[in-house]
Order: sequence, then C-alpha cells, then structure tokens
Amino acid sequence: MAPLRPERAVSAAVKLCIFLLTALALWTALPGAVRCDSGSLSRRVGEDRAFDAGGAERGSPADAGSASRFKRATSWDKQMSLISSSFVLKGDATHNQAMVHWTGENSSVILILTKYYHADSTKVLESSLWRSTDYGTTYTKLNLMPGSTIVVTSFYICPTNKKKVVMVGSSINERDQMLFISTDEGSSFQRQAVAFTPETVIFHPKEEDKLLAYCKDGRLFASTDLGFKWTLLQERVTKDKIFWSVFGVDSDPDLVHMEMQDSSGGYLYVTCLIQNCSDKMVTAQFLGKIDHNSLLVQDDYIFVKVTTGNRTKHYVSFRRNEFVQMRFPKYALPKDVQIVSTDESQVLLALQEWYQSDTFNLYQSDSQGVYYSMILENVRSTKQPEENVLIDILEVRGVKGVFLANQKIDGKVTTLITYNKGRTWEPLAPPTTDINGKPVSCKVPDCHLHLHLRWADNPYVSGTVHTKDSAPGLIMGAGNLGTKLVEYKEEMYITSDCGKTWRQVFEQEHHILYLDHGGVIVAIKDTSIPLKILKFSIDEGRTWNTHNFTSTSVFVDGLLSEPGDETLVMTVFGHISYRSDWELVKVDFRQSFSRQCTESDYESWQLTDLQGERCIMGQERTFRKRKETSFCIKGKNYTSALTTKPCQCTDKDFICDYGFERSYTEGDRCFPDFWYDPESPPENCHLGQNYESSTGYRKVISNTCEGGLNNQQSSQQHSCPLLPPRGLKVAIKGQMLAVAPGDDVTFIVHQEQGDTSSTKYQVDLGDGVRTIYQNLTVTDEPIQHRYENPGIYKVTVKAENVAGHDEATMYIQVTDPLQEVHLEAVPIARRNHEVNLTAVVLPTNANLTVFYWWLGESLKPKLTLQNSLLTRFPESGEVSVTVQASNGRSMVQDTKTVRVYDNFKVIPLSFSRNLDRFNPNIPEWRDDIGQVVTKLLIKTTGVPQDSLVTVVNPGLPTTADLYVLPLDNKPAKGSIFVDKRIPAVAQAFNDKNISFMVRGGLRVLVMLADPNAGYHGTAGGPGVWALAVIFLISIIGTGSFILYKFKSPWFRTEDAYPPLFFRKLPGNRNIYAQMHNEKEQEMTSPVNHSEDTQHIIQGEEFIDDDLDSQTLGNHSGVILSINSRELHGYLSS
Repeated sequence: MAPLRPERAVSAAVKLCIFLLTALALWTALPGAVRCDSGSLSRRVGEDRAFDAGGAERGSPADAGSASRFKRATSWDKQMSLISSSFVLKGDATHNQAMVHWTGENSSVILILTKYYHADSTKVLESSLWRSTDYGTTYTKLNLMPGSTIVVTSFYICPTNKKKVVMVGSSINERDQMLFISTDEGSSFQRQAVAFTPETVIFHPKEEDKLLAYCKDGRLFASTDLGFKWTLLQERVTKDKIFWSVFGVDSDPDLVHMEMQDSSGGYLYVTCLIQNCSDKMVTAQFLGKIDHNSLLVQDDYIFVKVTTGNRTKHYVSFRRNEFVQMRFPKYALPKDVQIVSTDESQVLLALQEWYQSDTFNLYQSDSQGVYYSMILENVRSTKQPEENVLIDILEVRGVKGVFLANQKIDGKVTTLITYNKGRTWEPLAPPTTDINGKPVSCKVPDCHLHLHLRWADNPYVSGTVHTKDSAPGLIMGAGNLGTKLVEYKEEMYITSDCGKTWRQVFEQEHHILYLDHGGVIVAIKDTSIPLKILKFSIDEGRTWNTHNFTSTSVFVDGLLSEPGDETLVMTVFGHISYRSDWELVKVDFRQSFSRQCTESDYESWQLTDLQGERCIMGQERTFRKRKETSFCIKGKNYTSALTTKPCQCTDKDFICDYGFERSYTEGDRCFPDFWYDPESPPENCHLGQNYESSTGYRKVISNTCEGGLNNQQSSQQHSCPLLPPRGLKVAIKGQMLAVAPGDDVTFIVHQEQGDTSSTKYQVDLGDGVRTIYQNLTVTDEPIQHRYENPGIYKVTVKAENVAGHDEATMYIQVTDPLQEVHLEAVPIARRNHEVNLTAVVLPTNANLTVFYWWLGESLKPKLTLQNSLLTRFPESGEVSVTVQASNGRSMVQDTKTVRVYDNFKVIPLSFSRNLDRFNPNIPEWRDDIGQVVTKLLIKTTGVPQDSLVTVVNPGLPTTADLYVLPLDNKPAKGSIFVDKRIPAVAQAFNDKNISFMVRGGLRVLVMLADPNAGYHGTAGGPGVWALAVIFLISIIGTGSFILYKFKSPWFRTEDAYPPLFFRKLPGNRNIYAQMHNEKEQEMTSPVNHSEDTQHIIQGEEFIDDDLDSQTLGNHSGVILSINSRELHGYLSS
C-alpha cells in the first residue's frame, strides 16, 4: 500500500484539504486515530494517440529540444540497470477500482483488492483479492471462501503491525456480513460473521488488536480482539467524528471521543471507555450542544463550534482542559473556519471573514490555541462537492517553518513563500533559464514563478507540488511564469535549495515519486493517453534518463513504492484499454547501485531565504545531500540534517500579538486595534496573580532565537484586580432541560469574566434545596441533584464578591415521558362554524405540554399550551387534523379526519340504561358502538350508507348523535323536495327496530333522545312557521273563494301534503357531551305518519330539501367535556 502521510492528517470531518503533499499519496485520515493504509484507485479513461517510433510520446522531453538536458544521461545507460516485470490480473477487466497495500519493513508482500464499483447503486458488485510475495513480480488470486461468492468492499491495515489485516465483505446478496482477519500479511484468513455492516474500521493508533467499526445507521462498535467479538458502544454517532485517544494527552488509551445525537435531535461531544459506553457511562465534555459535524480531536487540541441565531462561536480545549472561546479579531465575524495544522504546539487555521467569498485569511495561535493573529490575507479557496473546502496553503516538508500559499487579490492569484511561519511572505523567484537553457524574459518585480497547490483526487499519484521529510529543500511543482497563476499552464519546476532558485524540467505536468530519500526522482506524465516511458533523475532533476517500463503502452492509474524512505522498488498500475485487465509493472532500481554511500559522497548546503538570510526560525541550519558525481544508495540510515546554530533574535522573529495589527506604512510596527485595550487584564486573571500588558509582539512559536532584540521586553507587570463576576451561566450537563422524576441531574456553573477565587455562589435548586459554594467555576465541582416530583423548578445561582455580583437563572421541567395523545374531534362539521378540538394526553399529570395543531394541508402548525383549539374550516370536504403533544422529553401524535359540509341534520339518540355498565369510556369503544348503530339503521331503512354517521359522545349516561348528511343529488332550482330519510330513521327508532347485544346476552335498545319530537321531514324555525301558517290561511281563503266563485276542476285538496313538524333546537346553542334537558316550545302534528314511512323510497327519492338548514339543531360549536371517569378509562386502556 502507498505509504501514509507521516505527519498527523487533517480531519475528514472538517473536510479540509490543505495541500500538504506526501512522497507518494495523499491519504486523509481521522486525526487522533490512525486510519488504515487503504485508498481507492480508479481507472482513467483516455483516447488513443500517435507515438514516436522510438516509443516516446510526441512532445516529451526526449525530443531534440531537450537534447542538452538528456546528453549526460546517455552515460548512465552503462551503469543503470533497471529491471521491469509485468503482471496482468486476469479476469478483472470489469473492475474499475483498486486498493493496494505494500507491507514494507523488509517484507516482499503486496496485497491488491480490485472491485467493480457501481456508481448508480453506490455498491461494490464484484471483487478480487491478489497477493504477491516477491515485491510484485507475480500475484496469486486468493479465494476467501471456496464454493461461495464473496464481495470484499475494503480492507484495513494495523498501523503498528502491518501484518495484521482486516477485510470487510458480504455475500453476493448482502444478506450475510463478515470480516476476514489475517495476522500473517494475508497468507491466511479467518472468517468472522458480524451482525452489522461496517462502513469504516478504525485501528487503535497504539494497541494493535483494538478496533472501532462505524455503520451507516450511526451505530458504533468496538472490538478488543482484532474483530472477533464486538460490543455496541453507541447509536446516533456522527460519521467521521470518532477519534481514539491521543497518546500522551488522554489519560486512558481506551477512551473514545465522539459526536453523537441526543434524543432531542441536538448534537453533543461525549467520551466513553470501550469497556462500558452505555448512556449512563457517557460523559459530556462540552457544556451544551454543539453544531453538527463540528467536533475535531487533533494532537493537543479539541475543537467544537456552537451557532446561536446568526452568530457562531468556536471553542478549543488545550490538553483536555476546560473549553474556552477562541479569540479572533473582534470584528472578523467568521463565516467558516478550517484547521490547517496543529503540530509544534500551535494552531494554524484559515478563517473566512464576513466579507469574503472565495478566499480565507490565515491565522496563527498562541500555544493554547486561544488567541489568534493574522499572518496572511486572502488565501485562495475552492469549494468542492459535499461542502469540501480546498485552501491553497502547503507546508513544505523537511524544513520547519516553510509554507507556500496562493494569494488572490482582485481576481489575480500569486504564489508566496514564507520561511518563518508567516512572519514575512515573498513571491517566488523565477528561474534564469528555460527548459532549453535559454534566458527567460521573466524578471522581478513584474514577473514571478507561480505554482498550483492542489491535492490529487487519486491517492496513488502525487499532487501538483511534491515534498518529502527525508529530502529537505527538494520541491517539485507544476505552474507557470508571469504576473499571475494561469489555470491551464502546468509546466514542471524543481528547486533543491528550498525555493531560493528554481529550474524548469518539463513542459507538462508529471506525477512524481521520490525514491531513496530523493536520491532517485521518478516522473510519469499526467496525461489521458497510454504511456510506456518513465523518466528518472539521480541528480535532483538536473538531468533525466528515460526507461521503457513496458513493451505495450498503458493508461497509468497510479504509482506506488515500498514503504520507507530508502526504497528503490516501485510499481506502476494501469490498463491497456478501458475494458482490459489491470496490469502491474514492477520497476526495480536496486541493481543500478552497486554500493552504499559513505561520508565522502555527501556535501553540505545551508538554508537561506530569498534575501540570503541564514538565520531562519532563530537558527542557522545546514543539511547534506549526495554529490552529483556520486553513484550510490543513501540507504536506511541516511539523515539529512547536519548542524544547527542558534541566532540572536531580530524583529523578524516576532509577529503581532492578539489585538494588534502590523502597519507597513509606519515603520513596520504593530499597533493595537481600536477595539482592544492592551492594559486590560485577561479573563483568567485572579486576585493575587500578576499579568503582563502586551507590547504588541509575540515570538513565533518554535522559533529558537536567543538574546538580541526582545520586542516583549517593555511589557509591564500588573497585579490582577478584583473583578466582579460577569457572564454567569448555569446549565445541565447534556443540555437536557426536561428530565424524569428520579433522574440524576448535574448542574454546571460557568462564569465568563471576573474573579472566581474570592466569589461565593449561592445556589437555589427550586425545590427547597439551597447551598453555598466557593470557587465553584474553577474547581469543576458539579452540583448533583434528584427531583422526586413532577413540576417546573426555577434554579438560581447568585455570584457575589466585594467588587460586584451577577445572577443566572434556568427553568427545569421534571415530567414523565408522554405515552399517548388522543384527539377528540367531531367527525362532521359545518363550514365556517366554530369547532372545538380536544387532545387528551397520558399521563394526565404531564406539565408544560405544548400542542402543535396541523389543519388540512397547511405546513404551519398552530401552537397552544392548552389541550384544546377552537377553529373553523372555510372549505367543504375532508380535512385532516393532526395534533402533536410535546413536553421536551417526548412527542406523541394523533390524527383524525373531519368532514365539512354546508348543511346537515343531527338527531340526538339515547340508549337503554343497561349499556352504561359496559361503557369503558374510551374512544375505541365509542367508535365501535357508533358503527353498529349506523349499520343497523342502514340495514333497517335502506338509507344510503354514506349519508349516516353515528357519533357516541364521551361521558355518562351514554348518548349519541346521528348525523344525516346531504346527498350528492341536488334538487333543481325552484323545486321543493322532501327528505324522506329522516322520517324513515325516526320510524325505525319508534318501532324499536334498532338494538344490539352486549356481554351476557343483554339487549341494548337505541332510541330517540326526544321521542315526542316529530322527525318527519324538514321545516324551518318558528318565524318560518308563522309565515307558513299565514300563507296557508291566505291560500285556503283564496282557494275557497275561487272554488266558490269559479268551481275550478283542477284544484284537489286531497293532493296537498300533510303538515310537517319538527322539534325546534336553538341554532346558536352548544350541545354538550352530556345532553341537558331543555324545555322548549314544541309543535306536533295531529296526523299519524306511520303509514307514510312504511314504504321507504330508495336511491334518488332520498333528496335533501332546500329549507332552513338550522331546522334540526345547529352543531356548529361542539364542546367535548371529558370527565374524570373518561380519563380513568384512558388509563385503563
């Protein structure tokens, strides 16, 4: 496998690509934990192009234009003896990805996993595992389960013992998940079935048998025996936010840092031990909730951020001390913060301020990561898919304090270099000659060298700039000469003196591989056409030789060398065509060097900056390198550093302190910002202590200068004054403001400013418990309490000293989780009339429950603290009503459908008294009784099913309302129709035809609540009847006169309809669940209508009339009164 980046990697959670290129491959790993040596190699697709007869690509440096540079290389052919061997992984033509592991450490074993990754389904459909024991000369295909088809998706290598390998696989249908575990470099595997699907496996950075496994569903598992047994640690864990303990910082090696989601949906930073990580054993390390995907554990530091409203605060913990807010310039107002590096006891970060869109400012911290000073403005950034941000900043490996950065001002990008960790920046000097040895026209200060600072998408090829720890001063990069960086120009340049002088080596971008501590540089063109030639140099790129590594040109997918800086064996991965098998070409340089280097083969060189200054970062540094005339192997014991000599301090060894900015127009001095008072004491200044007022300067961290100028010398010592407490806060550990009775509650008190050593804290927990503490916010003494009874408690903390006082208050809800909510709503309602909706919650003693009412298709709920809502439905039709009840600990909901009509009729019903004994007063029982009554009526009367609904009312005695709904068929205008459904229904009740059986064989009779009311048809209210009587008398009088006068034959008195009478119910009166007997004036008919209802007219003859819709009682405002017995019924159910 490609060697990993040796320094600590950048967090995949923050998704920061910071361009610190490795010798072979970039591999982004979880900080604090070592992610195993695995990467994914994808095939490149290109089109065929013509080649020279000699095998070199057209336009390559082997042409006549480059003859001078390759002239000396001809003599190398007599000494160089490169051995190339090719091997084809047959049968893997469809596989489009590969993962490679080269054990190294004098081992000849290479493991290669090829797989077919289906992009649409995001799944691996096929895979093959190959193993070589001869440095890649030959490979053997392994069968992990003979007789079965297994798909291996990934594998992971132990960082402390490369022989231990864990592979993740499954059956072809993904039904069976399994691990394949090897302790002998893949010579043998043990199969272990698992009950989960690992997405990521993380080895412990120090203890080789301990593993973490993360699943897509958020579950996190741990194993202490290399994956044979697993324990569930936690659920709802954030991906890529899992970190093993950091050696030398965390006290327990079994500690795991993680970001997880709590029951309320917020995110917490917690830790636990892998032996016991239950909810009760998880420790919340930060006071309150944090932003999603914000946790980063890296070296001595832990970072989180918290967003409130439109403001985001960033916090840091240094060596696991209390979190403190990171102090940026007051009006920076950061939109985004990306951590660049945390080595050398300092934080280097990129901060995007409120006015920036595609640039970041570079900041440097003090040793604790709290106070930050700007070192470079407007560093270019690029946003990638999945919110990845690329910052154009690169740390040059091998020489501490040297960085490259691309600055973007007014749309123009230029490359800058610093030798003193950002104290001063300068543009790169252009080379004096071009690739052909001719003088260049690029002259400073109008023209400079600019480099692309990009990561490679493929982890098995280098990026655009390549450096290495064991090859100090050697930098190769792609870029151009001019006034700015040009995106499409990627000429290759090299420096061997850490950026002071540069030479052009190629006209196109190449992938670079350093072998033998940079003693051999291998270059392969970055192109989409097939190749068979590689170039190499043994004199730091001054001359180059070519080598045909294969007889047939291949598309190059990646380069890989044996782990270790001293290696001289490499492998080229590729394929002849897009549909061909993978081809691996081993290139061995070992036979070319006959001896090991001796001291006489080296010469020294001294590090200087662009101005020739030798004192860099407080010391003069001398390195050694192999002489151009020496032809030998540097080997495993080679060291590049030679001598160091301390220097006296100068102004260049100091940067501006926090709150100060450098003014280049006034003598290159640091001046305080308008918002900063250098004389004010720091926040952690306690009575009896001293503090220094800043002079505006701070020595660059890791700078080792001695004596000389001391810009901090004029700082004055001050005694810390007694400051009043300010910014007092009280919170619950875990931020759970709602707890259950009997839960252990831990209160935490935090004070942002003021003295704490002499401050008394009076704590009132709201239930009669009061205590007084001293030094409460600095001793980390938690306040633990347990509330026994439900209720709302006011917790108050008062801080007071001689200088002043402050107070903090919070409210805590102690309540049982909600179990159930039932929505009581009438199923039938009149349009634009008030309807009462009631929610019954269990348990009944739940306090401070908030109700969310969702009506119809509206996405905006109505919120109430009462369990009822009075509303109106403006449109006819079916309306869905949902109520959600929440008390901070839980949320439950219920949904009902209300049918809204312009008009309908309501007939009150009653039951025989024996039913009350069997009434449990629960909604399900009432629904069943209502459905039984409706079915009996439909069967007895033949009334259409959709026009009758029976609703049993809550409470005792048992009553019900029969809703007679309008039919779809409407009468023609001007016509008068009689609704014959109501007489039919009334007759069925009067004839005692509606009854049903209950337990014990008892028969229950359903009756009209008022049998004396004449339910025969439809009529108006009393005013209408008065007009009708007057009108009828007028008609009779007129008719009698006509009969008498004219004796008209067409008038028949026997054709007149008999008068219809109804019980009058006041239209604006509410009908309660327990019906009240009301004495009202009634009009009854002397005519017996039993004969009229014997023959029921079916179908269209049941036509609703157009008379007054309030005739049979207005149920527009229905209030459901729930009594204590019904609540008991709920509890019983």
